[in-house]
Amino acid sequence: MALFTTAPKSICILRLSAIGDVCHAVAAIQAIQKQWPTTQITWIMGKIEAQLLHDLPGVNVIVFDKSTGFSGMRAVWKQLADQHFDALLHMQLALRASVLTLGIKAKYKIGFNRKRAKEAQWLFTNKKISDTASTHVLDSFFEFIYFLGIDKSTPSWNIPLSEDDLNFAKTVTDNDKPIFVISPAASKDERNWLSERYAAVADYAVKQGFNVILCGSPAPRELKLGNDIETLMNENATNLIGKTSLKQLTAVIRAAQLILAPDSGPAHIATTQGVPVIGLYGHSNPNRTRPYLSKESVISVYEKHVQAQHKKALSELPWSARAKGAHIMADISTQQVIDVFNKITATP
Repeated sequence: MALFTTAPKSICILRLSAIGDVCHAVAAIQAIQKQWPTTQITWIMGKIEAQLLHDLPGVNVIVFDKSTGFSGMRAVWKQLADQHFDALLHMQLALRASVLTLGIKAKYKIGFNRKRAKEAQWLFTNKKISDTASTHVLDSFFEFIYFLGIDKSTPSWNIPLSEDDLNFAKTVTDNDKPIFVISPAASKDERNWLSERYAAVADYAVKQGFNVILCGSPAPRELKLGNDIETLMNENATNLIGKTSLKQLTAVIRAAQLILAPDSGPAHIATTQGVPVIGLYGHSNPNRTRPYLSKESVISVYEKHVQAQHKKALSELPWSARAKGAHIMADISTQQVIDVFNKITATP
């Protein structure tokens, strides 16, 4: 039975990070808004994530900077001191997030099913969703809103972009060629594809008439990766790594015909903009973390490696089992990526 039969007055969402996961959460929150437009929604999220989502329509965003530790928690609690929510959706498994819930007043504090909860999250909630079967993270987030009483629906997204953001994208794509975005960096270097293979695919795309744009954060390791790819290329690309805000990055991706990325935030940003993704997976389960609308264009060697490392069939492994090793992504060939590129860009 649904927790609410009529629209509750207020709901608090706790999902701090990461970019991909908050993109999944956007779809769930906006599904709530469609069915219960009068429900007041507060979302506690991380500092970086707020750079992308601070202006979501109808959402009161509270920023928690995890680097500030307990003092940051107290700051959040102070902002919410006068509020008592009908429900708190605790969508983050980290212990830090669970501690943060202690100072948030809510009649129901809803968390993951104990079979999936980690870091003792079940101790901090008084309601648990029943779901243990959904594979993708987005589907598990939707189980939270179904538990509330929201009808089942197809995920959709509305992330606002300003005219300045859209104009920025136009300035870096100032001709009529289609755009191919490469966002080469994952959260850890071992999850990146090989620089020379990114370069080879980029050269191929340029020869097919595409503008190639490299995107990423200003982290030194990402800047180096972008420079390495440029150096290895025979053709020219536009290197925007470290030169965009998250909003500007989203605008550039929105203008693209497709994007190539490993398991990373920009791949999920592309999903919110309706842009197909060539997703490269080796360490994490693509059925769990792939770009939600790009199942057919994911190239994965995860199954092979995770089964070999754990010596179990994929069906016997935990939902979140990972493969480890710096050698894994080398099993994805350049030709595999080019074949998927050709399939997506083929003229009907």
